[in-house]
Amino acid sequence: MGSPEGRFHFAIDRGGTFTDVFAQCPGGHVRVLKLLSEDPANYVDAPTEGIRRILEQEGGMVLPRDRPLDTSRIASIRMGTTVATNALLERQGERVALLVSRGFRDLLHMGTQARQDLFDLAVPMPDVLYEEVLEVDERVVLYRGEPGAGTPVKGRTGDLLEVQQPVDLEGLRGKLEGLLSRGIRSLAVVFMHSYTWAQHEQQVGTLAKEMGFTHVSLSSEVMPMVRIVPRGHTACADAYLTPAIQRYMQGFCRGFQGQLKDVQVLFMRSDGGLAPMDSFNGSRAVLSGPAGGVVGYSATTYRAEGGQPVIGFDMGGTSTDVSRYAGEFEHVFEASTAGVTLQAPQLDINTVAAGGGSRLFFRSGLFVVGPESAGAHPGPACYRKGGPVTVTDANLVLGRLLPSSFPCIFGPGEDQPLSPEASRKALEAVATEVNSFLANGPCVASPLSLEEVAMGFVRVANEAMCRPIRALTQARGHDPSAHVLACFGGAGGQHACAIARALGMDTVHIHRHSGLLSALGLALADVVHEAQEPCSLPYVPETFVQLDQRLSRLEEQCVEALQAQGFPRSQVSTESFLHLRYQGTDCALMVSAHQHPATARSPRAGDFGAAFVERYMREFGFIIPERPVVVDDVRVRGTGHSGLHLEDTPKTQTGPPPVDKMTQCYFEGGYQETPVYLLGELGYGHKLQGPCLIIDSNSTILVEPGCQAEVTETGDIRISVGAEALSIVGAQLDPIHLSIFSHRFMSIAEQMGRILQRTAISTNIKERLDFSCALFGPDGGLVSNAPHIPVHLGAMQETVQFQIQHLGADLHPGDVLLSNHPSAGGSHLPDLTVITPVFWPGQMRPVFYVASRGHHADIGGITPGSMPPHSTTLQQEGAVFLSFKLVQGGVFQEEAVTEALRAPGKITGCSGTRNLHDNLSDLRAQVAANQKGIQLVGELIGQYGLDVVQAYMGHIQANAELAVRDMLRAFGTSRQAKGLPLEVSAEDHMDDGSPIRLRVQINLSQGSAVFDFTGTGPEVFGNLNAPRAITLSALIYCLRCLVGRDIPLNQGCLTPVRVVIPRGSILDPSPEAAVVGGNVLTSQRVVDVILGAFGACAASQGCMNNVTLGNAHMGYYETVAGGAGAGPGWHGRSGVHSHMTNTRITDPEILESRYPVILRRFELRLGSGGRGRFRGGDGVVRELLFREEALLSVLTERRAFQPYGLHGGEPGTRGLNLLIRKDGRTVNLGGKTSVPVYPGDVFCLHTPGGGGYGDPQD
Repeated sequence: MGSPEGRFHFAIDRGGTFTDVFAQCPGGHVRVLKLLSEDPANYVDAPTEGIRRILEQEGGMVLPRDRPLDTSRIASIRMGTTVATNALLERQGERVALLVSRGFRDLLHMGTQARQDLFDLAVPMPDVLYEEVLEVDERVVLYRGEPGAGTPVKGRTGDLLEVQQPVDLEGLRGKLEGLLSRGIRSLAVVFMHSYTWAQHEQQVGTLAKEMGFTHVSLSSEVMPMVRIVPRGHTACADAYLTPAIQRYMQGFCRGFQGQLKDVQVLFMRSDGGLAPMDSFNGSRAVLSGPAGGVVGYSATTYRAEGGQPVIGFDMGGTSTDVSRYAGEFEHVFEASTAGVTLQAPQLDINTVAAGGGSRLFFRSGLFVVGPESAGAHPGPACYRKGGPVTVTDANLVLGRLLPSSFPCIFGPGEDQPLSPEASRKALEAVATEVNSFLANGPCVASPLSLEEVAMGFVRVANEAMCRPIRALTQARGHDPSAHVLACFGGAGGQHACAIARALGMDTVHIHRHSGLLSALGLALADVVHEAQEPCSLPYVPETFVQLDQRLSRLEEQCVEALQAQGFPRSQVSTESFLHLRYQGTDCALMVSAHQHPATARSPRAGDFGAAFVERYMREFGFIIPERPVVVDDVRVRGTGHSGLHLEDTPKTQTGPPPVDKMTQCYFEGGYQETPVYLLGELGYGHKLQGPCLIIDSNSTILVEPGCQAEVTETGDIRISVGAEALSIVGAQLDPIHLSIFSHRFMSIAEQMGRILQRTAISTNIKERLDFSCALFGPDGGLVSNAPHIPVHLGAMQETVQFQIQHLGADLHPGDVLLSNHPSAGGSHLPDLTVITPVFWPGQMRPVFYVASRGHHADIGGITPGSMPPHSTTLQQEGAVFLSFKLVQGGVFQEEAVTEALRAPGKITGCSGTRNLHDNLSDLRAQVAANQKGIQLVGELIGQYGLDVVQAYMGHIQANAELAVRDMLRAFGTSRQAKGLPLEVSAEDHMDDGSPIRLRVQINLSQGSAVFDFTGTGPEVFGNLNAPRAITLSALIYCLRCLVGRDIPLNQGCLTPVRVVIPRGSILDPSPEAAVVGGNVLTSQRVVDVILGAFGACAASQGCMNNVTLGNAHMGYYETVAGGAGAGPGWHGRSGVHSHMTNTRITDPEILESRYPVILRRFELRLGSGGRGRFRGGDGVVRELLFREEALLSVLTERRAFQPYGLHGGEPGTRGLNLLIRKDGRTVNLGGKTSVPVYPGDVFCLHTPGGGGYGDPQD
């Protein structure tokens, strides 16, 4: 990295808590420095202060903080910064206005319509980044050659388009003047299909700049990719963040003489490449800091370990980032940060809210770490600023951190060391809570020492950090034990050995600058320039010449841009990518052909087809050879190789490793005498037996007992991780292990879900995420359920328990069961549940069960999509499976299941499945997901023993029971204090008048309740009947919401509750009753009634607004958002899915490109939320113009009875389904119907608003 002119090269990582400075000084030696990122009492900007201090130290002279620094001795500055991330998290960017196609003013507010936290009734969602919206009169649609269509134009993708309405620039000018008068200077311009037809956006951009707007982000330039929602979010983020970044860069430059004019200044982008200041923009800056760490370990650890795959483990003060490197950077092209979905290339970095500053809690018998953080201010308790107890404090109490090894930068004057006393005092308060629970809880146990409590929290934090690593490896088909753990970040060294052990890894590699590896990565990174454009060509020999021409053109752009930055052509390399997907699917992969040279049957740039098939098989476990492949985008990544290298060579070994001092560290079993070594005093070849501490000024490395550290030739630390001494975990309840098992059980369900999403083929499972996975005990009781779709929550437990009773001893290893019948715990027929029993040697009966439930797009019946609005019997709704062996003796019963799926076709008026290929593929995916669950359960039993794992299944259920009992007692006590009875009730109605009645009786002493639905209406001649399992799902969902915090989600939630449901009622119908509407509509009403009885919040829209469209060659299904109910202290969220569903909606551009419709409007239905002290959320208006003849089916509710308001709040507005015929005639379709539609007809869906809460006059 040094240069002959003898000047300084700085690489600076400005993190959330600390700023790390890595400097190569004249002569080649290295200086490193760590300082607080925010310290307003002492300096304005941490990176500038870091440079000042190093120049001062090296020059031996005082450089005043109030004067610009001399740059004559600075050659380059490279920086990774959290400025963009922080501005996004804190919503402190530029004032922005959004210009969007008319009809889509609220599109980015609604986004995918899914909510982030399933169980938070307030539905907290990130605010949009724009302040105002202007709808622009313009519209472009894909050309289909209908009669009367205009002359087509050709887009950038090669698609033909029709300009239905040119942009009205004169009409827009006056509105833009209004924005300027209100002080808005930054615009985001987002028009439908601008990824391929950018002219309208360009015209508006030109006008805006002429009028004096200082920043204009055109979505077609920021990220020209299909999908208007993420592209729109990305353009808004760019308009919101880029001015803030530019201001920061200008301020940074002002700290130097000449504004850094003659210094090369580069910033790290989210994709791991450096960019000059003038091209560093907001949408590419969000992962600027963490990206440096990935580059750092890829350039050091990966090479040092001989190309073995590496897991990056970057543990900072606020959070932990995990990533993977196996020879090439793993990029994603769509990811969410701070609630904003960005469509830009970024390194695949997974963040978990468990860092050194993560706060520690003890709640209802569980040790809880994070997600709340102490931050840099006030920081952990030991920072001497009155902060809370954190992971750092726990490590300090255990002796794993030495205050003497930390710089004296703490306390009000930033001049004191860490305070162990403050840590002990803060942790003692938590230990008192723990021991009170142990003395008075359900299982009386001996009290824990302060060190045992601290150790417990560290172990729980380790398990929390293992979860994203398992997701990054196991869930993608990689074995974590085959990886090296590259540990860096200031806090990572204390946890590395434990994390590696937990994941079966045998090597930890810690770079000698691990405390500042992100800064080192910046020093080693290359400069990158990317060019990308959209495409819609098929990947066939006839298009290969066009693809090569487009790639060559983009390659020239990249080379020219890098040469303009001073790179000779010999230092520039390029890599070409195609964004490929199978036609009819939404899962595109950005593939490079660098390992697949060109053949006679491929483009000249390489065999992208072979690369795509190989990666698809690796990622998803199958390929679809009969499907055509489509190119969505072409991309070239140009790299200017900086040629920088480290000249900092470590010293060689001279004698045994010198021990600096001895200290006491706490491990399992007590304190152990622990030598302390200084990293700077160690040389190549030194070997250190654990336990020991290795310390430098920026990090502390803990080598645990049974591990051995050695110093490598490059001065790094390589730790060989020995097997952990077997600690006997008994079956008796231990709160620390309870927390660890809670993470492990949930991790199993989450990984099953990732495997299912990865290996499924259908849009419903892969993109809309309409599935759930869960783990069950030997009695079929729910143990853990990853929070996917609420309506599946308690229902699968009923399904598993039915199979146990039904099959008895007829369950054998190699059997996999399929069921969807309502009387067997099914929800509705399209939800197919696949159940696999888990057998264990020496046990006659299954020891566990795993199950996955997925919504299949079609399983036959009287209408396409198997969601008939007018079915009256179960047979009309599709194929029925009561207890079907899908796999028997390890053999997939394809012939038998195919026959069963086609069986509905034998019934008059019905059809068999209309998509057998997807059914079979998705069923295989469900079997694969279950198999993953079995493997993970087996590993858990192998580690702890069957009796212990089963005991902790019981303990975790008891913990959920305890949380629900606490909630019921608190509710009853609150009512009693107000002189109110311990019985509450509520009633609501379905649109056909069927009542849903509930009476809840609270038993205060037991913390239990009876939920009695007596008085509910009888089974109906229609499909609103809800199987009993649906009511239990609604109840478990409501109980979890009412508890109000994160608890294990399992059968224990229902233990304190007795449920009375009258047989023959709409909530427990006869076995052959039609039920398709019960799952998607009646379930919502049951939730409204339960929450109404508890007075928790007003009614939400109470509907899923099911819309199905189909003809001979296409089928489409969607559920549409509405208004959420208001509650005490919050307004209802508008345009969001509520309660029992959380599926995503298809992006408008994908909808119009795949299906014969034009989406004319998709916006909030303003004023439809109920008035109140807190307003109900508004529903939405969605208008579909049909371009082909088709059958439209709607299955909706709340078209007659309004969503109720609460405590004086007014009800939300009813929904409305209108069909506007081409001749202008408007027809009210009612709530449930199927109707033929023709070209030119328009379906107008008005979804209900949520109820208001509290008197509007208050």
